[in-house]
Amino acid sequence: MEKTITSKNQHSSNELITMTTYETYVTQIISKIKRNRISSTEVADCLGKSGAVPGVFPLNVGHFRVGCIRWTYALNESNWEFHKQITDVNEGDILLVEPFGCNQRAIFGSLVSKYLILYRQVAGIVVQGYLRDIPHLRKENWPIWCTGGTPIGCFNRENEVDLDPAIAAERRERYDGAIAVCDDSGVIVIPKDQANRELLEKLDWIEEQEDIWFDCIDRRKWNTYDTVCLKKYLEQK
Repeated sequence: MEKTITSKNQHSSNELITMTTYETYVTQIISKIKRNRISSTEVADCLGKSGAVPGVFPLNVGHFRVGCIRWTYALNESNWEFHKQITDVNEGDILLVEPFGCNQRAIFGSLVSKYLILYRQVAGIVVQGYLRDIPHLRKENWPIWCTGGTPIGCFNRENEVDLDPAIAAERRERYDGAIAVCDDSGVIVIPKDQANRELLEKLDWIEEQEDIWFDCIDRRKWNTYDTVCLKKYLEQK
């Protein structure tokens, strides 16, 4: 059943078709990556070796998460605004947290992580900064990616001046609804303008190429130069 898109603003029929098509591609891409466990490395290759969220690493190894991004922020060494933003995150979201002026303070720790993962049912948490309560987060083995840990947390006080609306709008336009692929190599973001049929075809291609390359070195006993650089297998088709 086709999903109906509603908005406070009226859209032309062409705009509605475009939005519905985008959501269809997002669903197909997420399903393909999940079912075939296509790694962040392979997805990055499909994006021209790009898309990495810089400076984030898996806190716990062995997790593989794919989903639509919900972007949030923390500001000026405070997580007040962040707490307000996560009251309505959706099940299955990948929560992306970006700190502004937090000076290496932990944005949150075990309490918020438990709320998000157990009670809001987010698929994963990606923090472009620091977390606290690391022993507990590791004990629970939650799917979290972050810069690192620190015992020094943010303050819980409301900022007199919120984040620049232009910055918030730009980030939401860039990230909300985009796809994140998270595994032990890191986090890759698939930009919204690349969630299309071409990417679906590239995902099929990258899997086929990986199968061919491993066949060349495992069964045919070729070297990696002949396989990866010269692609001699193309001469045999």
